[in-house]
Amino acid sequence: MNWEPEISELRHREELAKQMGGTERIEKHKSRGKLTVRERIDKLLDQDSFHETGAIAGKAKYNETGEMIDFTPANFILGTGKIEGRKVVVGADDFTVRGGAADGAIYGKQHYAERMAHDLQLPIIRLVDGTGGGGSVKVLDMHGHTYVPVNPAWDLVVANMERVPVVAACMGSVAGLGAARVAASHFSVMVEETSQLFVAGPPVVKYGMGQNVTKEELGGIRVHRSSGAVDNIAKSEEDAFHQIRRFLSYLPSSVWELPPVLPTEDVIDRRDDRLISVIPRNRRKTYKIRDILPMIFDEGSIFEMGRYYGGGTVTCFARLDGHPVGVIAPDPNMNGGGLTAESSEKLQRFVDLCQTFHLPIVNLVDQPGMVIGIQSEQKGTIRKGVRAIAAVYQATVPMIEIIMRRVFGVGGAGMTNGHGLNLRYAWPSGDWGSLPVEGGVQVAYRRELEASENPGALLQEILERMESVRSPFRTAEAFGVEEIIDPRDTRPLLCDWVKDAYRLLPQQLGLSHHGMRP
Repeated sequence: MNWEPEISELRHREELAKQMGGTERIEKHKSRGKLTVRERIDKLLDQDSFHETGAIAGKAKYNETGEMIDFTPANFILGTGKIEGRKVVVGADDFTVRGGAADGAIYGKQHYAERMAHDLQLPIIRLVDGTGGGGSVKVLDMHGHTYVPVNPAWDLVVANMERVPVVAACMGSVAGLGAARVAASHFSVMVEETSQLFVAGPPVVKYGMGQNVTKEELGGIRVHRSSGAVDNIAKSEEDAFHQIRRFLSYLPSSVWELPPVLPTEDVIDRRDDRLISVIPRNRRKTYKIRDILPMIFDEGSIFEMGRYYGGGTVTCFARLDGHPVGVIAPDPNMNGGGLTAESSEKLQRFVDLCQTFHLPIVNLVDQPGMVIGIQSEQKGTIRKGVRAIAAVYQATVPMIEIIMRRVFGVGGAGMTNGHGLNLRYAWPSGDWGSLPVEGGVQVAYRRELEASENPGALLQEILERMESVRSPFRTAEAFGVEEIIDPRDTRPLLCDWVKDAYRLLPQQLGLSHHGMRP
């Protein structure tokens, strides 16, 4: 006799597992505009590439003869699949079974997903659609005792942050441990209208804080678009999957591999004539940095993270002749592009991300320094700015600085490690110093201005004299800046540099000397 009966039983249980929480709960779930967990996995991964692990894990009931009479699958699905042909690990919550709560899960599955990513050195994608880590309070009544909480698999969650790309998507109302699993990632995304993220949900907030709020008011898109808790917002679940695929396309599968270089039809010697006039001669006028980036980097290659948090600093991935790079750039329309507490945190995290996965960094600099004023002081901007500068100085990945306009103060000086091989190129619009001339003159010449019968005329005379002194050509004469370039030569120069950078990267593969934190 062969083992065909057992194989039939296996297939039967697999079919039961695919029914998830049952027809009624699936229909209710989909009526909210959400895909089922299995539909999500299918849309995220390359077609027919998903291989499930632990498919028949769940909770079964048996009759007196040992025959299974009921089966509820675990509400966590895991396995491997491929994205653009590269293998990844996927762990996904099934909200149709106990609302994704822990009392409907089997902790071993979540732990196994993290272990698989860690040991096989594969990216992990978490599709989070569950509540906290402890499940319903009813569980305590069932067990007859409470417990000291332990975050399951958290040793691996933390370790994976310094080893493999970790992506998390907030796919529904996510609280507690579920919210922590979203935050403990290199890239996180929420979905408009159907996802909310909070430490604890409205009933707990009402009891503990006396605040009567809805899920959307507490942790919806309007809250987290600019909170810094997640990186990006998606218009739909499909858009979230598209963003996940794009994010992973810039990164290696682990820190022991090089970032993937893709073919491109964009020419390396493209010189965009618009670059000669994108920086206004009037220093008080701004420009649109997001219009400038496509003039420099490969066509269609820019992927921005965290646009609405720390808005004065832009962080994105792009490609140069197919080579992935991290890009730091200013947005002078937000706080003049200066470093706020929020943009400092954003800068630090992005530099650490590039350092972890050995991505060269292109730093487009127009940095007036740390933002000043009472509110900035109350937020401890100086400490957070110094942390960002420390991240820049700790980074060992190849970095190049293109000075577009301003470099002032501690913040401006901290955009690059000036004590190493300082690959630095300035546009003719460069303007730098310990502080802007316009403000510094008022301090340096205070007594003369106070004693003058016509302080306005004297001030104008001093400013006109300083105008020639502040010329970037004067600095270049003293080798205070290594090279001034035609802005139109920026892309050809960077495409040449990136090949040198990638030639050096194999020497840096492996764990960074400081692990990345969320």
